[in-house]
Amino acid sequence: MSHRMVRCPSCDLVYVDRPPPQDVLAKAYHQAEYDSSEEANDAALDYAKAIAPILTQLRRRDSALEIGTGTGVFLEHLQEVGFKTLVGVEPSRAAIQAAPAHRRGWIKETIFVEEDFSPSSFDLICCFMTMEHVLHPGDIARSAMRLLRPGGAFVTVTHDYRSLVNRLLGKRSPIIDLEHMQLFSAPSARQLFERCQYQQVSVKAFINTYSVRYWLRLMPLPGFMKRPTLNLVANVGLGRIKFAFNVGNIVTAGFKESSVIPSATTRAPSQQIPTSDSLTLNTSNVNPGGDVG
Repeated sequence: MSHRMVRCPSCDLVYVDRPPPQDVLAKAYHQAEYDSSEEANDAALDYAKAIAPILTQLRRRDSALEIGTGTGVFLEHLQEVGFKTLVGVEPSRAAIQAAPAHRRGWIKETIFVEEDFSPSSFDLICCFMTMEHVLHPGDIARSAMRLLRPGGAFVTVTHDYRSLVNRLLGKRSPIIDLEHMQLFSAPSARQLFERCQYQQVSVKAFINTYSVRYWLRLMPLPGFMKRPTLNLVANVGLGRIKFAFNVGNIVTAGFKESSVIPSATTRAPSQQIPTSDSLTLNTSNVNPGGDVG
């Protein structure tokens, strides 16, 4: 349930060497269904906690952009800590329709296109559980650099294929699926940011908190065991109990310094950006495990 992937011996990135065409990916994500509101809320809270130290280093908290915003729940957390202008980009209509009315004004139903925004117009740009899904993550990182104000930060959340849990599970890990065009490690995430001229780059693991039901959905159990187990925990009232676990995700952040002037010659073409929330794609070959966000 995955494309053939190879590892770069230089930067440590694992990537699909023969990816599907961009238009195939774009169509799949545009037609994606949304079925993970509770898990998205849990993930947004974890992300808010994980990036709190980064926010203290920003020069200002005026405007923020989230690429792959889903229902916009994370933007609400940013509003609570002082951001005034909030923008989310989301190609999935189903995710936007699942958002409460007060968030929909923040969300643009579109793919991420750098030219839709003014250069040096954001203090914070976030891209959570999305960099693995695009064909050229370097293009996204360079676009973010150009859109940031001096002193602003670009922050991503990605899987770490070298984490203990993913090494133990191997190919049975939920991160090995058809949706991922590449998988990061801490070294490859750091190299991506440093090659795109970000300063004060940090890469840290963090803890995710989800319900027992969601954890069980992600476990690589055969169907004849998973379904009865899910039914059992639901019947005895354990399904909604939540606990925290390090599932091998990392938050990477870098800052744009005033001396950094990104080259206009590296401007990327329009990118198809999927939602950061869990998706059920309209394709015939999708791993039902989904992302561990």
